[in-house]
Amino acid sequence: MEAMDVTVIGYGLAVIGASIGIALAAYSASMATARQPEMQPKIFTTFILGAAFIEALGLIGFVLALMK
Repeated sequence: MEAMDVTVIGYGLAVIGASIGIALAAYSASMATARQPEMQPKIFTTFILGAAFIEALGLIGFVLALMK
């Protein structure tokens, strides 16, 4: 039972890290768009790619926590 508790904590940390990363990326993208509106399409594309990578890391953390 103790190993399951550690797994749940690992999953929680992975999700918290991913959510903080996506929040910071969204904040930075919105600030960059506010400063240079003409760059919005490029900023948005970069943000979507970054958010996908961050989410993938969160999912990898989830899978690794469940594998143990």
